[in-house]
Amino acid sequence: WKLNKSPQESLETINELLELVPKQLHSQVLVFPQNFSVGVLASLLSKTSMTWGSQNIHPENEGAFTGENSPKILKEMGGTHALVGHSERRHLFGETNDFLARKVSSAQKERLTPVYCVGETLEEREANKTKAVLEEQLKVGLQFCDFQKPIIIAYEPVWAIGTGKVANAEQVLEAHAFIRNYLKEMTQADFAEKTPILYGGSVKADNAGVLSKIANVNGFLVGGASLKADSFHQIIQASL
Repeated sequence: WKLNKSPQESLETINELLELVPKQLHSQVLVFPQNFSVGVLASLLSKTSMTWGSQNIHPENEGAFTGENSPKILKEMGGTHALVGHSERRHLFGETNDFLARKVSSAQKERLTPVYCVGETLEEREANKTKAVLEEQLKVGLQFCDFQKPIIIAYEPVWAIGTGKVANAEQVLEAHAFIRNYLKEMTQADFAEKTPILYGGSVKADNAGVLSKIANVNGFLVGGASLKADSFHQIIQASL
């Protein structure tokens, strides 16, 4: 949800969503609310099949890191996932692959599932550097990853985030296949096959169905379309 929704608005959206989705979901649904909404949502979601995570964590659990989020406390509060390497964290806050690698490791040590985001800018795609960028992000960002523990990869072409542009089927297929094959080189083939690869980039109710049928697309990292319960529900339904 990025920097959107007050605690009350978050609560209302989740309650609306819970009325729409089945009590027992056949797919995993998790939300990444802003920090001030975590308190009201943690208790509610603990009684449902949905889970929640943090949009950001620090590699350290405690210390003089003003404004940061502790992986340990996130786990204690009931969080299950941590978003790592979102393009906005990379480009607005200068987070490097090496720094993100420490976050991935810290999340796993606290039994959180990192959702590690990778993706190229428009300039990099036009320069035919997509695979090189993805390789660097995976090689460095996962250098401390424990491949015996869960991790999720999210491919988010930066040029398609919040722009209304969506990567075409061929572009998504190619990127997800590259990620899957690179994971096989990094770890055991069976682990690589089981690792979910999400697509993120202007996912909406009207394109989720088509995108979900592309090989190696195992789910979505949804931005603006998840802010309203009805469109969020439609995406969930389309991807089942």
